[in-house]
Amino acid sequence: MIPAADVLCYLAGSFFGAIGFGMLTRIPRRALLPSGIIAALVYLIYWLLPLAGVSEYLAVFCGCLLGSILGHICARRMRIINTVYLMSAIVPVVPGLGLYRMMASLGQEQMHQGASQGVQAMIIIAMTALGLIMGSYLDRIIHEKR
Repeated sequence: MIPAADVLCYLAGSFFGAIGFGMLTRIPRRALLPSGIIAALVYLIYWLLPLAGVSEYLAVFCGCLLGSILGHICARRMRIINTVYLMSAIVPVVPGLGLYRMMASLGQEQMHQGASQGVQAMIIIAMTALGLIMGSYLDRIIHEKR
């Protein structure tokens, strides 16, 4: 069983991290709360699916797909460009630590380990992009039918 305090800590960290990133990039104030909620939901999917036995790469894809769909819905309702929400939604799943470890390994001349970590980080980046693209595509299909 997962302690509730851990779940709340992870959700709060991703929520406030996305809001901080939004403030740093100067998104409209009225978009801060929805973008934080979207980021928290993206991280929740990214965190819970591997606990259910799903691969980390598929979890990143599913989280970003959800974030993309929710971002498009919020953008349409609030009449703000969807990039505002998409940018904040992917903050929790960006593989910054993986890229740092890759560079540290390469700097210490551990080429095999660095290459392995780099490939893993690039797959996560590709799954992030694929999730965002698929969400945009699904939104376009649904919106054109209306």
